[in-house]
Amino acid sequence: MKRYQNTNDQFQVGQQFTLNTKPEFDRMGVNGEAVGYIDRTLVFIQGALPKERVTIEITDTYHHYLRAKVVNVVTPSPYRVNPRDDYAESVGGFELEAMEYSAQLRYKKELVRQSINKYQPYGFENYKIHNTMGMKDPYGYRNKAQFQVRQRDGKVIAGLYKTRSHDLVDLKTCSVQYPVTMKVMRAVVDMIQELGIPVYDESNHSGIIKTIVVRAALHTNDVQVVFITNTPKFVKQHRILSKIALQLPEVTSVMQNINPGETSLIWGDETILLAGDPFIVEKIGGLEFELSARAFLQLNPFMTPQLYEVAINALNLSGNERLVDAYSGVGTIGLPLAKYVKEVRGMDTIAEAVEDANQNADINGIKNAQYYVGKAEDIIPEWIDEGWEPDALIVDPPRTGLAEPLLDAILDVAPEKFVYVSCNPATMARDLVDLSKVYHIDFIQPIDMMPQTARVEAVVKFTKR
Repeated sequence: MKRYQNTNDQFQVGQQFTLNTKPEFDRMGVNGEAVGYIDRTLVFIQGALPKERVTIEITDTYHHYLRAKVVNVVTPSPYRVNPRDDYAESVGGFELEAMEYSAQLRYKKELVRQSINKYQPYGFENYKIHNTMGMKDPYGYRNKAQFQVRQRDGKVIAGLYKTRSHDLVDLKTCSVQYPVTMKVMRAVVDMIQELGIPVYDESNHSGIIKTIVVRAALHTNDVQVVFITNTPKFVKQHRILSKIALQLPEVTSVMQNINPGETSLIWGDETILLAGDPFIVEKIGGLEFELSARAFLQLNPFMTPQLYEVAINALNLSGNERLVDAYSGVGTIGLPLAKYVKEVRGMDTIAEAVEDANQNADINGIKNAQYYVGKAEDIIPEWIDEGWEPDALIVDPPRTGLAEPLLDAILDVAPEKFVYVSCNPATMARDLVDLSKVYHIDFIQPIDMMPQTARVEAVVKFTKR
């Protein structure tokens, strides 16, 4: 998409205006911005809520719209609350923390509806979009902290970048993180400072530690620490491992991932075990799952069972189905379904995840599930050529949605039972344009897996036309 910056000559960055935001939730931006107008020019306002009068400052100008930040809230919205985190309105991952939680759930339902209305798949006017399923306590839920590590004025800091910037905010607390992840994170940062281990310097690509990843298992209390480093060399490695063993007994796994040089990717290709086990163990739906460092798992272990329950019920399995688990990860969706079907076959492009999935099947005594490395659009046609044809399908793609070749493969095979788990309403709605030609959309269930953010998951139940 071409970006038209500084082409709206009527306005300049830094100008301030006072205006009223629109009252409708379905008019908000996809990143949680409220909207307003200046002389008929649309403005997306970071930090503002519907039904407010605010003084704003323009931060970006584009051909047909503006972006702005709040300078002062003149008249607060009835939905405004005091955020628990001081940096809630400046750091990504807290966009909605100043919004009352029931209003967040309304916004997320409207975000799904807004995407559907934009792409207009067949029959979209009659789609049944349920109210968003939310949490009783929408804090302390994130099971993984992935913080960038840098040095500022001689002090090691770790945190997240400000929205639309490369300005790192040192997060000492974080109300949405599962408490043990922050305890371990801050302790490890202190150890790096105390031992004088060099951290990454973006100006000359020197130093060692780039990123720290801490993941905790809710049901076993296992904690894994991953140091993502600029070099294979990790000076004072043994000293920091000794400190972790002494001060953080909850840490059962310490890994090093090597990702050299300047890159937009967080993870490198090589991961090394430094101490403990190469995985942590989590329990979901009565099953145990071994999670290696790069394995995908939903960030909210409190809502994950509810997400999977909706998906399982939507498939309405009889026990005789051959089920495909596409974008399978470590098998957290497909393996709980194994007892309801004749056979599960899944696939993922990350070899470590597939290895974990097959190991997890063995751990839980599941004999009718097998996972493969590769792309679903390549593997499914091969199975069909061999005479194995699926009659049930569940997909849980990344934010980019279904790869076009997989979409074509789904339309060719057209299994009778089909459920789509989405983490991005926009790409989901785009995919529904083609899928709705073959399938009727029974319902869409939004689920709030990431409270205080503008993200929403959704489960789509299909019935073949």
